[in-house]
Amino acid sequence: MAAPHGYSPISSESRVRILAMLLERADRTIDELTEATGLHPNTVREHLQRLIESGFVLQSIEHRTTRGRPRTLYRAATGGDGSSSPVIRRKATEAAERGDMMRRIMPETIPDGLDADELHQLDAVVEHLEESGFDPVVDEVELTVDLSPCQHAAASGPNGTRCSVHLSLLRSVLTEVGGPLDVGEMRPACDPTDCVIQLMRRKPDEIAS
Repeated sequence: MAAPHGYSPISSESRVRILAMLLERADRTIDELTEATGLHPNTVREHLQRLIESGFVLQSIEHRTTRGRPRTLYRAATGGDGSSSPVIRRKATEAAERGDMMRRIMPETIPDGLDADELHQLDAVVEHLEESGFDPVVDEVELTVDLSPCQHAAASGPNGTRCSVHLSLLRSVLTEVGGPLDVGEMRPACDPTDCVIQLMRRKPDEIAS
């Protein structure tokens, strides 16, 4: 069963805004985020702490070459260099273990044409989306993830902020697990609550070691 939307770390509009800013530019301070969002500094700290605990944000201490107290810097956990999340990696490992156990018990559920790395990537994606309040339907043949009906998509606004944040987080999960699958694009639809994400296979030389 999917987690209720109110429980999801990214159900809050303010946390989505903060994540969007950290995805746009890394190493922001509390003061910067407070000024950009108009929120109280303590509220920003609370949102950041929730995002850190969920593995979506990382914090570090500024390296200073001059006198002065170093600041705490925040960045989105994208799975890239310097932005790898141990929380997401742990969750992905646990999801893969549960997936492997299920497939040993029910081998008929193993889809054709997917290797172990791809299966583990899909295990992590499903768990991530369920924790985020979705009820994903994965098509292992077409490599699509259907989140319809998605109220987030309907409320994303003209700039698609919510959708872009969700896609970025999904990409970071796939990157942390490691494997050929990556986020491709959202399939176009007339209904704003329709949300089908197309995954793609990267070439071997595009996969980070």
